[in-house]
Amino acid sequence: MVIAAHTLDRWDDIVAGIEGVRAQTRPPLETILVIDHNPELRERATAHFPDVRVVDNPRGRGCSGARNTGVAHARGDVVAFLDDDAFPEPDWLEELIGAFDAPEVVVVGGRAVPVWPRERPQHLPPELDWLVGCTYLGQPTVRTDVRNPFGCNMAMRRALFAEVGGFDEDAGRKGQVPLGGEETQFCIRVAQQRPEARVVLEPQAVVHHRVSQDRTEFAYLVSRSKAEGISKAAIARTVGGSDATSEEGAYLRRVLPRALRRELARALKGDRAGWRGACGIVTCALTTAAWYARSRVRAPRLGDR
Repeated sequence: MVIAAHTLDRWDDIVAGIEGVRAQTRPPLETILVIDHNPELRERATAHFPDVRVVDNPRGRGCSGARNTGVAHARGDVVAFLDDDAFPEPDWLEELIGAFDAPEVVVVGGRAVPVWPRERPQHLPPELDWLVGCTYLGQPTVRTDVRNPFGCNMAMRRALFAEVGGFDEDAGRKGQVPLGGEETQFCIRVAQQRPEARVVLEPQAVVHHRVSQDRTEFAYLVSRSKAEGISKAAIARTVGGSDATSEEGAYLRRVLPRALRRELARALKGDRAGWRGACGIVTCALTTAAWYARSRVRAPRLGDR
């Protein structure tokens, strides 16, 4: 069990997450808390969690480096990952590990439910919950094969890291910079090198992912959409455009049009929230697409210096 943490601002979330891990119906072999370049946080965590292995991330700053550090310290055959602002249901690990029901299943992800600071922002319909790192409306609701999981709720066979390498440390979130894509790129590399391998979504493996106040602002929707376009372009330059955007095409063809029709119908019935929801959908789609197109021409490959 690996949790990467980088800031004292999430201390209460870290405590809640580790308490949730302790309460699992299927406890992990070991819980490893990787501190990402924050000596004060490491000192506090070491004193507070005597039953947790607290280690520093000596690699590059960011979630990818911290997760790679956690894997390097892991001893189990399967490594599960939980974000430092996520809280698992008691049967989370049992459901997650139970989905490794065949040798070809090498990665399993679960469902992430947003925990809003107050109520859901009107410009963020459920189809856009991926913007805050959560499962969105339109994803499968039963166990099924997918391209990649959400990083806040996933498990992988440890042997994969020796076979295909770790998470790309030039990808992924670094502090508050909302780039991403390290899980996507990793799973695509797995699929390209091991065509028989399966990545599975198990919706019964549930974590609750706290959404900070700043992520409920419209400005965050714009910045996160921009970051998604840039990230996807960088991934496309390393693994190919068709693999990098295989699920996004279906999302744009099926999920978003249905959501937009619903929000516009609400708006035309006099519900102002419908206009805000429609604006969020259109802004997200256009911003992501524009920055993807621009970055496909100008962005360096992930890993290039």
